Amino acid sequence: MIGTLRAVFRKEFLETVRDRRALLSSLVMGPLFAPLMFLGILTLSLNQSVSSLDEAIAVAVCGGDHAPNLVQFLREQGLAVTLKDGTDTDIRAWIGDGIDQVVVAIPTAYGQQLAGGQPARVLVYADGSDNKAERRAGRVRAAISGYSGSIAALRLQARGISPLVAQAVVVDSIDVSTPASRATLVLGMLSYIVLLVTLLGGMYLAIDATAGERERGSLEPLLTTPVPRTHLIYGKVLASAFFMVVALALVTVTIALAVRRVPLEEIGMSANFGAGVAFAVFLATLPFVAVGASLLTVVASFTRSYKEAQTWLGVVLLVPTLPIAVAGLLDIKASAALMLVPSLSQHLLIQGFLKSEALPASYAAISTLSTLALGALLTWVAGKLYQRERILG
Repeated sequence: MIGTLRAVFRKEFLETVRDRRALLSSLVMGPLFAPLMFLGILTLSLNQSVSSLDEAIAVAVCGGDHAPNLVQFLREQGLAVTLKDGTDTDIRAWIGDGIDQVVVAIPTAYGQQLAGGQPARVLVYADGSDNKAERRAGRVRAAISGYSGSIAALRLQARGISPLVAQAVVVDSIDVSTPASRATLVLGMLSYIVLLVTLLGGMYLAIDATAGERERGSLEPLLTTPVPRTHLIYGKVLASAFFMVVALALVTVTIALAVRRVPLEEIGMSANFGAGVAFAVFLATLPFVAVGASLLTVVASFTRSYKEAQTWLGVVLLVPTLPIAVAGLLDIKASAALMLVPSLSQHLLIQGFLKSEALPASYAAISTLSTLALGALLTWVAGKLYQRERILG
């Protein structure tokens, strides 16, 4: 049996290496470009968020002569205030034409209302469908609310009342999270990328070794050799698993190198994805290779052409990653029972590594054994399927 497995593995390995397009898709496009693209977009988003906190927000103020103190306060808050004159129609036209993103309109009655101790009305114009404009408008509203709070405190003091009377309860928020655990809020997709890229690493070989050979007419001569068919298909599964392991190693190394470039420290986070964590992620995900290789081979056995296999396997790739999406929506925590679910258990283990949480060693053992057991079962099913005569089409 060992000799047969070695011969089939060598055959599939050499054929895959010769197919440069498949090799490029399996070991370059997925393992390298997928994490780089994700982390690149994340880096760009974080850079924009950080720069938006430091930038001077441009705001146009109409009727500024009615509230000179408010205008000065806005400037002291770091806002780039420009005084303009215009009606409601003019302001809407400025925003619609992109001349201004945020406009503050101060009515003529503002001074009279403020002097009379009444709520003084201020209008803040912005396009709510524009995310950038809405964020800037939020900072302007916060600044005006701060000014309102200062006026309220002065009014109470003028009446001999301490401003603290208006603060019956003071809430101090204490964040017990760590920089590493906060980083998982933005790096939570890494486990999804690792598992998906691992599957993609062996998908093209699994298709070509089954549906591809059936379409080319080379499967029948192969299965008529005086060797048990199960041994042949086990060799094909082994070859697919090998390329999945290579893809897993590449994507793990790529993430470990690229995540250092993400400016998480600027927002109070830290990426816990050094060499030790990367190796732990690799070991935790390694058993999933057995499930992926055997599952893709089983599904490809029901297809009659390479194109049909691609269609079906594209859908099947979503199945192992579906539990990860559910876990993210429901904020599921690791438990011994959940370690029995392949892909979900790997996701929870990876999340634990990223957060520097010490999960019980039994969790990793349960995940490994249950995943390998399912992989062995699916491999056995693949062997049974290829013993059928109708597998030749």
